[in-house]
Amino acid sequence: MRLTRTNMGPVRQDVSAIWDLASHDLAIANYLLEQEPEWVQANASTVLQHHHEDVAFITVGYPNNVMANIHVSWVDPNKVREVVAVGSQRRIVFNDMSESERVRVYERGISSQQDAESFGEFRLLVRDGDIISPRVAPGEPLRNQMEHFLTCLETGQTPVTNASVGVANVRALVAIEKSLAMNGMRVPVHSDQIMSHAVVPQSDPSPALR
Repeated sequence: MRLTRTNMGPVRQDVSAIWDLASHDLAIANYLLEQEPEWVQANASTVLQHHHEDVAFITVGYPNNVMANIHVSWVDPNKVREVVAVGSQRRIVFNDMSESERVRVYERGISSQQDAESFGEFRLLVRDGDIISPRVAPGEPLRNQMEHFLTCLETGQTPVTNASVGVANVRALVAIEKSLAMNGMRVPVHSDQIMSHAVVPQSDPSPALR
């Protein structure tokens, strides 16, 4: 899985691009994979001569050898909001900047020739297929979020983004910060020391919608 969230600004002074932008992509990856990451590995750079990272490349490891790569930046000339999920049978691309085809399903996959008699005969077989663009009903994300929250208040149902989701998100973000402090080393997310030494940035109480 690959998640990209870049733009030229807006640059915040209270948190890094990781806490501002990657927090969304971590939540998306966890939701789609229906599990929390086991480890993270991150590299980042401060370009604008201030105290927070402006661009970051993050690798997130999940159970069953599933990985997600997250790229966030607020110093990129192109605004990109994209999620790419690659499986053995097909590839799904969500492009939030596309007005006509926000979701594309590519019926393509790669399989190995298992009955080869020698390594020289072993090869990968690329299966080509159709490209499907399912219709996605238009909507305002913030409005949908607030309506869901109000519905939960009225009915008592558990919100999609409940407290446990928030804790999982912060746990991964703190592990990313630790990986940066260790020069990009792989850090387990569920280490006992992760949350006990967490220093969560105090963000703007009313940040602009990203």
